[in-house]
Amino acid sequence: MTTSTRSGVTQIARTGLSWLDIPDEPDLTRMRRETSIRLHAAMADHGVDALVLLGNSNVMYATGISWPLADAGLSHIERPVAIVVADDEYPHLFLPFREGAVDESELPEDHLNGPMYLEFDEGVDQFAGILAGLVPAGATIGVDELTGSMRRAGNRLFPQPPVDAAPVVGAAKLVKTVDQISCLRRATQITEQAVSEIQKSLTPGVRQIDLSAEFVRRTFELGATTNMFDSIWQVMPASKAEGTWTTTGDLALPLLTTERQVARGDVLWTDVSIAYHGYCSDHGRTWIVGQDPTPRQQQQFDKWRQIVDAVLSVTRAGASCGDLGRAATEAAGGQKPWLPHFYLGHGIGTSAAEMPMIGTDLGQQWDDDFVFPAGMLLVFEPVVWEDGTGGYRGEEIVVVTEDGWMPLTSYPYDPFEVSGGN
Repeated sequence: MTTSTRSGVTQIARTGLSWLDIPDEPDLTRMRRETSIRLHAAMADHGVDALVLLGNSNVMYATGISWPLADAGLSHIERPVAIVVADDEYPHLFLPFREGAVDESELPEDHLNGPMYLEFDEGVDQFAGILAGLVPAGATIGVDELTGSMRRAGNRLFPQPPVDAAPVVGAAKLVKTVDQISCLRRATQITEQAVSEIQKSLTPGVRQIDLSAEFVRRTFELGATTNMFDSIWQVMPASKAEGTWTTTGDLALPLLTTERQVARGDVLWTDVSIAYHGYCSDHGRTWIVGQDPTPRQQQQFDKWRQIVDAVLSVTRAGASCGDLGRAATEAAGGQKPWLPHFYLGHGIGTSAAEMPMIGTDLGQQWDDDFVFPAGMLLVFEPVVWEDGTGGYRGEEIVVVTEDGWMPLTSYPYDPFEVSGGN
């Protein structure tokens, strides 16, 4: 059992996996080979002969692509598509453009193709011919997304109804290799360095969009390959009544970043994410603009830390989502310390938030049945809220080990003080 100091807080990181096992820089060829083996094994376990993948994070996982437009899976027309066939070591990749997106030496030339426009009937007809040439008749095909045109095509595209690809890809993604963890750690380091520079220059009058611009510019200077989602620098209201109206009466998070100028005393909930060679960071802290926290705000932070420590005390391989949720709820005095429309925590990989999701409407039985393997990564993001304060929210990333966890996050909690004399 080893002790590490993180952000001025003494943390116990029970080993089983050591920092010495994780390379400073990933071996990308080895990483892509090992993820391919895991994906094909998951396909075999689920009886799936081929996968058709449209989701950006799934395509990145299956192909090793470093796609520069990850947040936008929202821009559906210009996006990559992948076909993974059980008896083929290499995926077939279809790209709108190649520059900066993939190392062409990683794929045979006949597996690297031009774009597929699956929002259009003509594109789907073309894709149907390609798919029929790659996948034998009667094969079980898994699909992660279907466009309207794909649905209209019916059995012209899929002679047999496709199955959901999510269980297959999710099973493959769950446990990370040392190279994937290396990517995630480097993404986290890049994010934290950029954020530290922004926090130092945070003053009343700066616009939210200026913070976003500075963050994206600096992270790409430091080596980021993708901006995963629009940065959040959300000014939290002092009370729910003063905040944006929601249908549930809960706090609204996240809201779009605008040209709003932050003011002295504003409580900011931050949430940013970039990727390094396809693997994400997820960073959140609470800042107060231009002043120190009030005693009540400091107490909220202290409670948040107690909740995180309680969750970490039960985090290890063999624990379940339910175990972590109960630990957090007990530390919070019997109330769930997370936003109802979000979660206590979640996985992370080629998406900033992937399975498992802890404490969602999937239900308590689902949480109790999901048992953690070693090598899985989790992001914890509890929330402590009282009217009149703006609340506290932060995020911590850990690697689950055989008998504990290892931290990836190392960012301080300024302007909040960490008690305990460290």
